Amino acid sequence: MTSIINVNLPQQSYEIAIAPGSLEQLGQRMADLKLGKKVLLVSNPTIFKHYGEKTINSLESAGFTVASYCLPAGERYKTLNSIQKLYDVALENRLERSSTMVALGGGVIGDMTGFAAATWLRGINVVQVPTTLLAMVDSAIGGKTGVNHPQGKNLIGAFHQPRLVLVDPEVLKTLPMREFRAGMAEVIKYGVIWDAELFAQMEASKHLNQLRYIKPELINTILTRSCQAKADVVSKDEKEGGLRAILNYGHTIGHAVESLTGYRLVNHGEAVAIGMVAAGQIAVELGMWQQQDTERQNALIQKAGLPTKLPEGLDIEGIIDALQLDKKVKNGKVRFILPTQMGVVTITDEVPADIIRQVLQNMY
Repeated sequence: MTSIINVNLPQQSYEIAIAPGSLEQLGQRMADLKLGKKVLLVSNPTIFKHYGEKTINSLESAGFTVASYCLPAGERYKTLNSIQKLYDVALENRLERSSTMVALGGGVIGDMTGFAAATWLRGINVVQVPTTLLAMVDSAIGGKTGVNHPQGKNLIGAFHQPRLVLVDPEVLKTLPMREFRAGMAEVIKYGVIWDAELFAQMEASKHLNQLRYIKPELINTILTRSCQAKADVVSKDEKEGGLRAILNYGHTIGHAVESLTGYRLVNHGEAVAIGMVAAGQIAVELGMWQQQDTERQNALIQKAGLPTKLPEGLDIEGIIDALQLDKKVKNGKVRFILPTQMGVVTITDEVPADIIRQVLQNMY
């Protein structure tokens, strides 16, 4: 059973196709889009070992000529240096304007491949084939691409929408447990900002912290409703002029925690979970959200096996300083996304620093 979700955009709309076993249909789906014959498949060594051959077979049997390149896994390799390597391979294989880069991997591979595709020959096709839960429900959709600057996350990038996003839930079976939990942070985020029904369905599930304990129907619901939420928001605001900023719920403090720990101690989903706990409590302190709602949120975060406390030894003043480097800063004011009821959030830059401090101090 295939679920198709449309991302409707003025320039170029595209489909998110969600179906078990769909990796084998990749070549045919790309052929249907009349993409050029040359493909550069970008992955990391672990994912390539599991799914590289199957992906290449699918592409070649649909008539594509495929070159492949593996970048090392991990946020700390999300740099311009890695992009340079992709440019070298693109040149070596004579990629043309009609050619396509295919990102087979998690968010880091997707972001880097998308950025390389956005900037090679001023923009070639990219197809996203996410292999982590986090990438499936979030980073593969919406065309945000980029790399990190040593001073901050995703400061270098471009908007470049994919031609197709192909989600095969079967590949989650090889995903390490910690990575699965990281993806659940983004799913919980959608429940809080957009979809109270999704939140309630997750609350009703006995387990959320391991794929094997979650019913396939709930996994399907998690994927389709999360992708639909992201598609709805992106369709209304492609370049983050307003509404799309709500997708950064939990990310403001989350990004600061990630960069201050050198992208090694906590992964993206864990940082977002910590950021959501902080944002929820800030909303309570400002009288915008009920204490019982923040407790519901935090209970769900814990059920997914995610952290609700700051890593030990993290300097609170360091976090406050790092917030000033956030991409959402406007006129020197940090913009926070704060919940007002389950499924509804607001954007504000009126959060006093002493409230941020107070909330963070209570999170050790």
